[in-house]
Amino acid sequence: MKTNYTMEIRLSEDLARKLSVMSKAEGRTPEAQFMLMLRNSLAYFERAKGKFTPEQLKNADMSQFEQVVK
Repeated sequence: MKTNYTMEIRLSEDLARKLSVMSKAEGRTPEAQFMLMLRNSLAYFERAKGKFTPEQLKNADMSQFEQVVK
């Protein structure tokens, strides 16, 4: 079973409205649109700077996230 995490983010009204309009235009929920943009941003980062190593991922500080228990 995959472990999921939650993270609260704060958006300005302008960003929240733009995300709402964008997600509606793309036929996604704001959460799904945000996740797509995050995945695309991470893929770009890895192309530009190199892939994350298993060691980097293993040692990532997860304290800022809340683990979702199902």
